[in-house]
Amino acid sequence: MAEIRTLTTSDAGFDGQLEELLAWEAVSDTGVQDTVAGIIADVRARGHAALAEYTSRFDGWEVQSVAAMEVDHARLEQAWNSLPEEKRSALQHAAERIRSYAERQKMESWNYTEADGTVLGQQVTPLDRVGLYVPGGKAAYPSSVLMNAIPAKVAGVPELIMAVPTPGGILNELVLAAAHVSGVDRVFTMGGAQAVAALAYGTETIPMVDKVVGPGNIYVATAKRAVFGQVGIDMVAGPSEILVICDGKTDPDWVAMDLFSQAEHDEDAQSILICPDQDFLREVHESIERLLPTMEREAIITTALRERGAMISCRDLDEACELANRIAPEHLELSVEDPMSLVQKIRHAGAIFMGRYTSEPLGDYCAGTNHVLPTSRTARFSSPLGVYDFQKRSSLIMVSEQGADTLGRTASVLARGEGLTAHARAAEYRLKS
Repeated sequence: MAEIRTLTTSDAGFDGQLEELLAWEAVSDTGVQDTVAGIIADVRARGHAALAEYTSRFDGWEVQSVAAMEVDHARLEQAWNSLPEEKRSALQHAAERIRSYAERQKMESWNYTEADGTVLGQQVTPLDRVGLYVPGGKAAYPSSVLMNAIPAKVAGVPELIMAVPTPGGILNELVLAAAHVSGVDRVFTMGGAQAVAALAYGTETIPMVDKVVGPGNIYVATAKRAVFGQVGIDMVAGPSEILVICDGKTDPDWVAMDLFSQAEHDEDAQSILICPDQDFLREVHESIERLLPTMEREAIITTALRERGAMISCRDLDEACELANRIAPEHLELSVEDPMSLVQKIRHAGAIFMGRYTSEPLGDYCAGTNHVLPTSRTARFSSPLGVYDFQKRSSLIMVSEQGADTLGRTASVLARGEGLTAHARAAEYRLKS
């Protein structure tokens, strides 16, 4: 029998039960941190030699030189051309939709002129070089290539360098094809903490990047955390999450499968259903029991539902929205009759899927929105990956002669109040009298 806990908001101990359900330690243990620190230091000190050694050790193929780890454009194009038409068409369709959505996210430069002629504004410029990490161990994720690379290219990043591990030296054709259609500039067959170190600090062949983005295992996540400050990073992601708010009128099989869609990622993934209709919760549980044996990743789903899943009975949909804001999920489905009436009540969620026909996997692959989303309640203060993550703003200030007199007097008073006389005098030199 499928085990998934059932909670009721009216129970006296509900708040504690909810906090226990949501608790997840994102930090790696000291053993992982020490290992990663050693790898990063080694790659910084020995460059190519260390990178080649780690690649040979962890990916199981002999690396003759780091130059041999680079995949040229002809090989990417070959992967694209050799794909079956169905897969090529799917990649192309997804890429076009992601690009179309990203185009609407671009920040613009602007300025305005004040009455005395002083000009203020902002100038938006892209990052010079970005590193994209793509997992290549237990599974391949061409969708991650699209979601990370296309916004970077729309932002105007001139050089995008992709790192992808190749266990046994075997290249994944779908990942290479995705790199081709996304406009990735250089691809290196390297993975793990050593790849993050090479991107962050550079080697004899691999140039240092300004930001590292993309998902990975605990070693990759720990390495990204360690190099932050030397380079930017997108986020340190936790396990995948889905929260479904339902009014009890959606097909229970649909809801069960939506819960499965995140639970199948790994045993730490979290799937939660909130509904005011207790009979519907029972129907969904029956669907879970009936459908679970048909799933290829049954064991993973079973563990995830048992350890971190829940079905929550609430008073009404308003309370469901309040709970959603407390949980701040990565993916939130509003599987209700009128989702527009609820969405305005949602303040914290990575992506909001509205209506009965909007299944979460559409966002993962081809809706056009980005699937790189804040997890572990970080949607309270962070946002999905987008074009803005690959752009930066510079302030523009051009003060007129009249403005130098007006602003200089104010700056002088404040600077002397802070005891910074050089600041004050630099402003005072430009006063009219």
